[in-house]
Amino acid sequence: MLFPSTEERKYISLTWLVLGLGLAIRLCLSGQFLLVPDEAYYWQWSRYLSLGYYDHPPMIAWGIWLATKLFGHTEFAVRLPTILALAFASVYLCLLAARWFSWRIAFQVALLTQGVLLLIGSALIATPDGMLLLCWSAACFHAARAVEEDTLPQWLLTGMWFGLGLLSKYTMLLFLPSLFLAMLCTAAYRTHLLTYKPWLGLLLGCLLFTPVILWNAENNWVTFRHILFQGGGNTSTLLTFSYLPDFLGTQAALLSPILFLFILAGWALGWSNKRIPGERISFLVWMSLTTFLVFTLLSLHVRIYGNWSAPAYLTAFILIAALYSPGQSGQSSSRYGLWNFGLGLSFCLSTLILILLLYPILPLKVSLKLPLLPGTTELDLGRLARETEGWDELGERVDKELLSMRRPEETFLFGLRYQFASELAFYMKTQPRTVTINRWSRPNVYDFWFTDAMLLGKDAVGIFEHEPVITVLPEIFARVDPVKEVKLHRTGPWFGKEVVQTLYLARCYGFKGGRAWVPKNSGDVRAVQ
Repeated sequence: MLFPSTEERKYISLTWLVLGLGLAIRLCLSGQFLLVPDEAYYWQWSRYLSLGYYDHPPMIAWGIWLATKLFGHTEFAVRLPTILALAFASVYLCLLAARWFSWRIAFQVALLTQGVLLLIGSALIATPDGMLLLCWSAACFHAARAVEEDTLPQWLLTGMWFGLGLLSKYTMLLFLPSLFLAMLCTAAYRTHLLTYKPWLGLLLGCLLFTPVILWNAENNWVTFRHILFQGGGNTSTLLTFSYLPDFLGTQAALLSPILFLFILAGWALGWSNKRIPGERISFLVWMSLTTFLVFTLLSLHVRIYGNWSAPAYLTAFILIAALYSPGQSGQSSSRYGLWNFGLGLSFCLSTLILILLLYPILPLKVSLKLPLLPGTTELDLGRLARETEGWDELGERVDKELLSMRRPEETFLFGLRYQFASELAFYMKTQPRTVTINRWSRPNVYDFWFTDAMLLGKDAVGIFEHEPVITVLPEIFARVDPVKEVKLHRTGPWFGKEVVQTLYLARCYGFKGGRAWVPKNSGDVRAVQ
């Protein structure tokens, strides 16, 4: 619109205000709580720059490396790339909503992107999802322009963002079938499949992804083995309904139940809407529903993490804002009320989580007497605290233990899980290089950074979560001292100082080798033959 109306100008201002406030709040909060274990893990990646990693492509490591070079090794710097990524993802979604509908719809999309817990978590916690969602949103914006304008620059921009998305997280692969179905099932877009332009865009995306392919080829395709394992490659049960309720319930919780119902309604009923051009409905549906269906079907075989399906909701937000948000002609006031309630509920859920991050106002455990059930039911409310509290305390404790070792300069630090090794690396005074002992757990990227030969004969200080582990450590060390408890605490305004978790510390001497992961059976898809 060349000369927007007064109402449009109002919504343009409100949209940018919401996006700006959301970004400012996240920037202010980003340095106010400790890194969760996965964030510390990705920060570790940034200290070993590579074209690929065991778990994911390299974009998150590259982003953290750049941010920490500019702002130091702090929580703020580690989180900055994903905070900015989600900000730009929101901008792209709002621009698409404004282009296809109106700035009033874009304003509602801005509220959704700044209020839904799934996206706030992807912005505030440094994981590959933040980069993925930026690339998916940008690719959708340029693909939407490409299918309408059919210009080579838009197809190339679509391919570029697709390739960058593949460098961020492998879930970006689902963008291809989503766009293919959107074009195939829409008469106005179908003919583009017979032209060279979209295929040139695809070629560009694949070229950008080539370094990751080459890295995997040189490393026995370990990342693809890992993905196959996560997708149930080791699971003998072909079909189970055990995981589906958990998957759907998690999606409802991360979006808010009412918004989730709006999205399901949009996918099912949006096709019949007469106010919106059918090709736009088709594009928005297929660019979201495809990913959701893939993970729903996969949940019939294996457990699915709640964040995996996040890209499914990006164009779905535009869809439901266009279909159901206030201001639509012919809509009932009760539907507007339900929309506002659902949006408000999502803001309340997100605000509660943010408050709990900064001020632990809830107890770690609650005992409830539920009707029709014998005895009491204990609810564990401490997961958030276990993820974000006490890591600096752990770093101080291990610092002291390291200095008391007989030869600190010949002592390495390890965790029996990558989470502990990564938190130690970040929160110990000198941010030292740390090691994981993967022998009894699972393979991870630490296997690429250390070999037994680098550590043979050295002493070690290690952290683990189960005391019986002390009985197996002599398999790889000449001597192990009795285990020590390490209690990690949080301090809240109402409950004082509380123990959030108890870990165990071992002083070990004379590393004998055997650190790397050993598969429990020869058929494990992660095992290199």
